[in-house]
Amino acid sequence: MSIYNKINAGFSLGTDEPITSGIEDVIYIFNADDIVLTYDTTNPLIVKGLTAVSNAKVYKFEGTNNSFNTTSKLAKTQVGPRYTEEIDFNIAGLSVEVKAQLMAMGYGRVRAIAVNNYKSSDSAIELFGAVNGLILTDAERNAADESLDGGYKLKLTNPDKMKEPYPPRAVSIAPTSGTATYASTIAAIEALVVTA
Repeated sequence: MSIYNKINAGFSLGTDEPITSGIEDVIYIFNADDIVLTYDTTNPLIVKGLTAVSNAKVYKFEGTNNSFNTTSKLAKTQVGPRYTEEIDFNIAGLSVEVKAQLMAMGYGRVRAIAVNNYKSSDSAIELFGAVNGLILTDAERNAADESLDGGYKLKLTNPDKMKEPYPPRAVSIAPTSGTATYASTIAAIEALVVTA
């Protein structure tokens, strides 16, 4: 009997490019049905294109002092491995516009792109919620919390009973001519970002 997937490579920890923890103080969030994902035909773990539907946009959230974090956890299920994906971040504000965005993220599905501090990898930029999307599951505000100046602590994660079939996808987008690089991928994402 053959198993569904088989390992096909090994790896070792390198001393030339030691891994670095954390993500940059920026995440890109978009409505799940606003951007069409194009996957690499030979590797479903790579997103090689993002296409806006009807001029939809990507929204850029910026923070400071390591205020964003991502988590991916393996969960064994009866049909195989699934992954719970989470993104924690803070919002320094409590306007009605902020509250409207929180409500939208709680009811609608979004996807999010995070940029790892560790750049020496083909997964320097990762997409969370590729298949089932993410929803806002935690939005906590303590008015006396001095670390956030009374802002919100937020958590985006998969909807109940809808874990992801793959770990976070690598995002690697090539320019119109040439091969994909970190710079070309960031440029492609930024081209879809809403400008004020």
